[in-house]
Amino acid sequence: MNHKGTVRLETDRLILRQFKIEDAESMYHNWASDPEVTRFLTWPTHSDVSVSKWVLQDWISRYADPAFYNWGIELKATGELVGNISVVKVNEHVDGADIGYCMGKSWWGQGIMPEALGEVIAFLFDEVGVNRVAATHDVNNPKSGRVMEKAGMKQEGILRAAGRNNQGICDEVWHAVLKDEV
Repeated sequence: MNHKGTVRLETDRLILRQFKIEDAESMYHNWASDPEVTRFLTWPTHSDVSVSKWVLQDWISRYADPAFYNWGIELKATGELVGNISVVKVNEHVDGADIGYCMGKSWWGQGIMPEALGEVIAFLFDEVGVNRVAATHDVNNPKSGRVMEKAGMKQEGILRAAGRNNQGICDEVWHAVLKDEV
């Protein structure tokens, strides 16, 4: 793989970019403080904006690593930061990448996340040289699976009691797409 790091990506409606410390307020208010957004995630709801600042400081410090991929999702029309999408695991052995994402519920159902996911998948295939992109969701969160399917991923299977999120131990539904399938 030819790691490029978190480079700026654009779609018709979105700018995917590195986070800045000034994004803490937007991150906190738009998604990280909402227990409905974090319900099926592996990290806890942020209790105040200082938690968001701490998380952003960690992410920003890792942008020098070309194998670190973590984008803020910004709407071109308004400049509003509405969520994030990242590579949560790189598997060099099989040229694979696992993706995670979240977004404020005010923007759910508008096709924003499938658009962002599709752009990240294309970047990973075309620029980084990844062969497989995968993602997982809690079996009780089928809307996340629909995002994956809209971005061209196929369901591969369910791993029973294989994950843990804010709901406890959960069944994981895995989706993936291979480079030669797009």
